[in-house]
Amino acid sequence: MEKEQEEGFNLISEEEGKHRKQFSVGKGKHRVWFTKHEELNGDLVYVLGGGESPHIGGVVLQVPGEEARILNVTGHYDHHVLIPMAEEASKKYRTRVVVIGGVHVDNATKEDIDILVKNCRSLYNLL
Repeated sequence: MEKEQEEGFNLISEEEGKHRKQFSVGKGKHRVWFTKHEELNGDLVYVLGGGESPHIGGVVLQVPGEEARILNVTGHYDHHVLIPMAEEASKKYRTRVVVIGGVHVDNATKEDIDILVKNCRSLYNLL
């Protein structure tokens, strides 16, 4: 099987003056990405998406020193990749962080899910 995770990252776009950057890891249906927004007086908002059908499957709010607050769409498990991202960003930047998004692959196998989760973990290093 072809390696679906790329080493490093791809900077998709950076809009000058808008404080927004997008990064991605992986290929095809295993590609995941996040966009970082920094326009809320030091607080951060990230949008995480990927797979064949990015969507809003959950929202996580992380305040430094507190437990994450989680809002899920019924039947979605996206919080499993959103929580670590919110925790890492909040710890690194010592600020409030919201992560919103979802990753979806139709008829995903366990292998597909494992690759997507691994690729999401690679994104956390790019925060």
